[in-house]
Amino acid sequence: MDYARYVQAFNSGDDARLVREFFTDDVIFQSGPRLMQGKEELLRFLDWAHDGIREIIRAQVVLQDEQHIFAEIDMDFHATLDKPDFLFKPLRKGEFTTVKFFVLYYLRDGKVAHLKAATWPADVGVTKPTPRLGASLEQRQAFNDYTRAFSNAEFERFSAYYTDDVVCELGALTLNGKNGIVDFYRNMFRTVRESLSVHRIIADDDGIAADISTQFTAIEDAADFVIAPLRKGESIRRRVFVHYLLRDGKIAHIKVARAGEILPSQPAN
Repeated sequence: MDYARYVQAFNSGDDARLVREFFTDDVIFQSGPRLMQGKEELLRFLDWAHDGIREIIRAQVVLQDEQHIFAEIDMDFHATLDKPDFLFKPLRKGEFTTVKFFVLYYLRDGKVAHLKAATWPADVGVTKPTPRLGASLEQRQAFNDYTRAFSNAEFERFSAYYTDDVVCELGALTLNGKNGIVDFYRNMFRTVRESLSVHRIIADDDGIAADISTQFTAIEDAADFVIAPLRKGESIRRRVFVHYLLRDGKIAHIKVARAGEILPSQPAN
């Protein structure tokens, strides 16, 4: 059995293909008190375990002979839905945790016939986790979580995506540091809330380029709002291009450029 191919199939998220190609019909799966047998039961378990969760294997040590594979794995669990009752720790959409697994696979005719798994507590003894932002599907989903947290004024949550020395360039205005950005928006959001709609992003491990519409809505009269005076309930909207430089999976620099005219204010319904 080619374990690298197994890992690739597992990480693809196609559980049906994984079970079909890599497990015997009578496979036995054991993890603590959990015991199941057969492909159908294993697939039902995986469907349940991966409901709102992307599970990614990062193999640290792999030992193999003709009949066995032993793997020390750092398993990343990325939440695609809020999972307050997740097995290892509560996760909100966009959050992730890493769990150390020790897995012994018994092989027959090149497939897994018996699998035993043991785990440590979440985030204990694991290697450096996958960076929060970057090019992978999970990292792109995390960027969407960042924009949702910003739009919802969840200051602690969205600022967790910044380096401490992050710089944000908003035209002529420059905000310095994580605390500087949070203080600016905490003050602004008392009268005007900003929400982001992401149209498209291009991402790699060093940066993200995003095409975004941003809407400003007055929750109180804001006659001195920097973009345009707004009365309570009014909103304006414009298109922007935003370039995010990343460092170790966090945002280190933000530069915003206008990509369209400001649309006229509209009264709330």
